[in-house]
Amino acid sequence: MRRIKDILSTRLMNVCVASLCKAKQLEKAEIVIVDGIRIGLQPDVVTYNTLIAAYCRFVGIDAGYSILHRMKDAGINPDVITYNALIAGATRYSLLSKCLDLFDEMLEMRILPDIWSYNTLMNCFFKFGKPDEAYRVFQDILLKDISVHSATFNILINGLCMNGYTENALMLFRSLKCHGFIPQLVTYNILIHGLCKSGRGSVAREFLNELVESGHIPNAITYTTVMKCCFRYRQFEEGLKIFAEMRNKGYTYDAFAYCTVASMLLKTGRITEANEYLGYIITSGFTLDIVSFNTIFNLYCKEGQLDNAYTLLYEAENGGLESDKYTHAILIDGLCRTGNFQEAQQQLNRMSVIGFDSNLVAWNSFINGLCKTGQLDYATHIFESMDTKDSVTYSTIVRGLCQARRFRAASKLLLSCIRGGMSILKSDKRIIIDGLRSCGLMHEARKTNDRFWRFSSRCGWIKHKIYLLSLQGTVALSLQEELPTGAAQSSMSSYRHSETIFFSLLAVEEMLTIQVMMQLISVQACASSKTLFRGKWYNFSTILDEFCKALVHVAIVIENLPYR
Repeated sequence: MRRIKDILSTRLMNVCVASLCKAKQLEKAEIVIVDGIRIGLQPDVVTYNTLIAAYCRFVGIDAGYSILHRMKDAGINPDVITYNALIAGATRYSLLSKCLDLFDEMLEMRILPDIWSYNTLMNCFFKFGKPDEAYRVFQDILLKDISVHSATFNILINGLCMNGYTENALMLFRSLKCHGFIPQLVTYNILIHGLCKSGRGSVAREFLNELVESGHIPNAITYTTVMKCCFRYRQFEEGLKIFAEMRNKGYTYDAFAYCTVASMLLKTGRITEANEYLGYIITSGFTLDIVSFNTIFNLYCKEGQLDNAYTLLYEAENGGLESDKYTHAILIDGLCRTGNFQEAQQQLNRMSVIGFDSNLVAWNSFINGLCKTGQLDYATHIFESMDTKDSVTYSTIVRGLCQARRFRAASKLLLSCIRGGMSILKSDKRIIIDGLRSCGLMHEARKTNDRFWRFSSRCGWIKHKIYLLSLQGTVALSLQEELPTGAAQSSMSSYRHSETIFFSLLAVEEMLTIQVMMQLISVQACASSKTLFRGKWYNFSTILDEFCKALVHVAIVIENLPYR
């Protein structure tokens, strides 16, 4: 035993544990640790940190946190790497409150956060659409004089692009370069992706040229991002040129780029060319991921080759590839195209059994198929029975009603969609207005158009006004300008920080009384604190969204008041 112990060491055990964890063989990693303890090797902080990172990544944050308890029971104190792994795990599972709790716990244990602690926390805030809080984390890094890593700037730039501040990301990038920051290839890829996502394809191409001039070599991600941008904005030939350039440089080593091109060809009706690309994918023996698989599966379903689609699905599942909600939505759409609604309904029921209860994409495909075949009553019945609907659901039924020339019912349904705070397509409004006019209902068309305009603009107008007033340090609101003259009076009390603002709208002619109670906080307070509302903690932007939804319900009554 002593001889074995002399040959082996804790360091060697840690290497074995890390290798097994990387291969997702966590049970074997645990066996190695047990065997090590049996021969006298004691796990150290590195051993437990490796386990925590693996459990957080492959099992869940609770499993990772349970290793922390084992670690403490063994008399080993956690370090900053321990908590960095836990915070990263919480971020991966979108648990912002857990991230903050872990960060506070780390400080309570007098463990000083390092740059990766702050980077992970900053990334978490960006992921939750809180760029202001993320930037405050960056300010803390500077105030604490912590050495900044290039990944910090990449997280900042990516977070700004992710939250729609691409111009700010560009300004930051230029400023950093002026101060000596040397951008990496990943930095350029982040900016190119952000520019493409915001519809600035020409600027993205300029950045691609700048990337080459800076000495970097574009990789598959760079080319694929620009190519997808070209396809998104219908610059198909330009996108195909980029794909040809990728092939010439040897970057098409997997199925993703081919599937991107095939998907574009499929959407534009170029079925023959799409078949050629997908045939190459299959004959080349590429390993398909779920995105690539869904592209091929979609082609079979669109062409009505359901036997081939089922065969492909069977082979993929036997090969260990798990279908996702889009796979089932594609299949349901294919079944509806062939008129097999009974099988489509059964497929929807099977989805509920295997855990895809909230697959709106599939339900929308089913309703769309019913509407296209004239089964509007059944489609309406399904629509009314759905607990969750989105703007696509409403749009599908609206277009079905318009197809049946039931324009009044369509206008009422679309108004209820707007009242629910959902965005609607301009084309849906146009179809209803044009339909009413074609039926000779000119007055009703004008009235409906006016209602659409007032409801669509009301929520955005109020939100913008509150924001402008809040910038002055006090939230104050008067709705008298927005409502029809004499339609309502508003009384309000405004306070700073976490005080409550009560709104009471009194309808004229003693017809109705509507009370809307809301809590709002000033910008100074929301920057660093939260407010308790209806038993939960909210920040300023969340409360503002809730307030605007409440005002939409107020508008339902106001809309029925007579014009003055």
